[in-house]
Order: sequence, then structure tokens, then C-alpha cells
Amino acid sequence: MQFQHLTDEPERVRLWSLREDALVETGSDDSLLVFTRWGDIEIDDPSPVVREWLYRMSLGPVSLENLLPPRPDNHHRPVEDDPEYDRVQNVLSKLGSCVVHSLGLADMGGPLLSAVPISRKATFQLPRIDADHPVRLSRFAAMRASDGEVVLESPLARHRVVFHRSLATRVIGSLGKATTVADLAPALDVAEALVADIVTYVAAVGMIVFSENGGSAPTARFAEDSDPSLMVWSHSDLLFHSRSKLSRPDAPRHATYPRGDKVPPPPAVKPLPDGPRYPLYKPVLAEIVAADPKFTEVVENRRSFRKFARRPLSAQRLGELLFRSARIRSVRPAEGGGVSYAVSDRPYPSTANLHELELYLTLDRCTDLPRGIYHYDPLGHALTLIDTSPDKVGELLDDAKAATGAIQRPPALITMTARMGRLSWMYNGIAYATTLRHVGVLQQTLYLVATAMGLAPCALSVGDIEVSDSAFLLQWPSEVTVGGFVVGLRPEAVT
Repeated sequence: MQFQHLTDEPERVRLWSLREDALVETGSDDSLLVFTRWGDIEIDDPSPVVREWLYRMSLGPVSLENLLPPRPDNHHRPVEDDPEYDRVQNVLSKLGSCVVHSLGLADMGGPLLSAVPISRKATFQLPRIDADHPVRLSRFAAMRASDGEVVLESPLARHRVVFHRSLATRVIGSLGKATTVADLAPALDVAEALVADIVTYVAAVGMIVFSENGGSAPTARFAEDSDPSLMVWSHSDLLFHSRSKLSRPDAPRHATYPRGDKVPPPPAVKPLPDGPRYPLYKPVLAEIVAADPKFTEVVENRRSFRKFARRPLSAQRLGELLFRSARIRSVRPAEGGGVSYAVSDRPYPSTANLHELELYLTLDRCTDLPRGIYHYDPLGHALTLIDTSPDKVGELLDDAKAATGAIQRPPALITMTARMGRLSWMYNGIAYATTLRHVGVLQQTLYLVATAMGLAPCALSVGDIEVSDSAFLLQWPSEVTVGGFVVGLRPEAVT
């Protein structure tokens, strides 16, 4: 690929615009109202320049110099000397959470990059960077492709940076290890002033870190590498956490039905797989209510078991556990996104009653049920045998044994999967975070019911997903493994 040589200092242009979801309207008293996702902002008594400035900003990146009228005797005076400059800066400060800051070149080629606010607390202040001071991209920053451009994001930043042109991507992509602007510019064959400006914009949003000890790049030390509050986080965990919070604009505050008019909602109940069907025992709830220990007693006695009795778990007790924890009590219609869809009521709660979780059982020692892998039908309260391969059954059970630290395979393994389309059809950006919460809710429900029944339960995190994907015939990533649970008889149990 051939790049333009920019060793001659190009003219840079600072540009401003509003987020795409910001709307500017005139108020009843001739004030301006700016409607943003974080609330409405009123601009009292705006001057003609401020009024024109905001309207142009709502259309795209604009330069302040293009709006301020030149003086006849001093056409090229500094923009800071104009009395309108302070008024505009005050407005920009007031609108900070919805102002996009862009850097461009005076070549009419459009912006190089844009810093887009993603938090109501976003602020933007260009720092001063010494060309000989070591800098580096934060270890929490990550680039990805989006709508034909490259985006830089970090869970520590209140902006994302969009690279509109490859020049900016080249500069920031070269900051994986400590370097200086003075060293980077000749290495990239780009003017030092331009490299400095690109680095400064990304540093302004907190995605470039500065050496604590100055000195040379090889000996540079960075605070984030030794910060105790950051050392406990991996990049992926902290990014997932921050992007699943409602304070971020990418996370919906309510159901958005992003594909409601394009993709039909997945069914409330997954179509049953082929295979022998085994109806499960259905207990009489009135008898359970009369015999169960009190709720507080169950909660206080709940604990995880990693050893099980050698006696097999009975199909009746397994059926009771699933009936009380995960069966479908009823199905009813609902409406949203312009279409009708079905929701279900089950013993454990689920957002909007969508219940995207599926249960697969791997049985080693269970009376009246063959050893094998089953899918649970929550509507019919039955198991469908989908695989009897000794190798697959053994792999799943050995994985569960290793996860619990036990010396023997558990009698029964319950694996939870998620049909992601069931959630993402309604919620966008927080679907996976939501399903992980559902896993916790279902695991706790299984814990409490198993404790009330006197069984030995233990929750598991996700094991070898490649093994489970193959064993359960999952269509990845439409349906993914998200959690597990083992259950058996307590070591002291006799029956």
C-alpha cells in the first residue's frame, strides 16, 4: 500500500459537531433547546453566531474560524481574540456530553478522526505532549471495524474514537509499545506536528498513557500497569462490564426491538430434537408444600457438595427437581416491535418472560433412565435422549468432575445454554449480560429446590464449550453454553 509522504507540515483544522442523536430547536422565548439522550439543555439568549454554530454542528463537523466574521483591518487575527469565542466556548462546555471533537486537514478530505462522547460525564481537554516523552496506547484500548471505519474503545474512557482515514489508524496502531512522537513521525514518514495532534486527540479521551518516569521508551513505566484497582481486571472483563451498564449510550434503557421488523421472534419453546422421549415424574404441589422445610431453613442450609453418594439418583427425584425449578407453567401471547410473540411463566424469573435458557442433562447414574445426553422439554416436562456416545458422556462428566474438584463423576450434570436470538431480538447490547444474570437466577433456584429435597447440588461455570456444542448439537453462536449445575445424593443419604 502506498501512503502519501507528509513530512512537510500540513495545516490541521479543529472541528466540532453534535452527536447524531442530539436535536437543536428554538424555544418559545427565542432560546435554543438541545435535546440529548441525557436530558434537555437550554441555551439562553444565544447570539446569532452561537445560533448558527449550533445549527451547523447538528449537520456535521464545522470549524469555528468559518463562522466568525473577519475584521477588515485584521483578517487573520487569532480566533481566541474574537468576543464570540468565549460565548461559543461556554456553550460547548454546557453541551460537553454531546459534542463530538474532530481533527481534520485543510485538504477538504474530511476529518481524520472524531472523539465521540458516550457518557453524560464526558469532558474533552487537549493535553500538551512533549515530543520526547514516552507514550503508549492503554492496555484497555481496543480497535475494531464498524460501518466501514475503525473504532477505538476503552472501558476507562468516556469517548470512543472513530478513525475516518487510514493515516490516523496508522499512527495510533503504532503505539502498542512505548515510543515518542519524535521517534514515531520519521518511522511513519508523517510530519511530527500531525503525529502530535493525532496522539493528543486520543490522549484527551484517556486512551493513551504517559510514562511516569519520563526518560527513554525502553525504560518507560506506566501507572496503569501497577495500579491495584486496574491490575485485577482483564481488558475483556472490564470492557464487558462497562458496555453492559445502562449509563453507556450503546446499552438500551428499555426494549428496543432492533430486529423486530426484519426477523421474527424465536419461539418461546425450542423445537424438540429427535430421539427417544422419557416423560418425567410430576409431583403434587400440595404434598410438597406440606412436607418442605421452611424457607429460611432452606436458605441457611444451602451449600455446595463436591462428593456424592455412590447410589444412583432416581428418575423420580430428578423429575421433581426439574418440575419445581424449570418447567413451563403457562404460555401466553405478548406484543412488541410491531409483532406478536409468545412468552412463558416458569418457577425462575426472566427478563420480559423471554426465558432463553435451555437445559441439557448428562446422566451417569440415574435409575430408570439410560446413561446418555438428554434435552429437557420444559413444556411437556420430559427428556429426549439425543446421544449415548460413551466418549461424549465421559468428556462432559469428567469436565464437571474437574470443575468441582471431586474424585468421582457426578450422577447428573445439568448444562444451561442460551438461545441468544430470543433476547437480542428485543434487547441490543445487553443481551449476553442479561442471560448471565438469568444463569445465576436459575442456579440459585436449583440450589434452593435441591436443598429442600435433601439433594447434593453444586453450581458450575462454563466448561469446555467445544465439547458441549458438539454433544448437544448446538448451532453456534445462535445457541451457546452459559452455565452448569451438578446434582446427586448426599454422601450420608441412604435412599
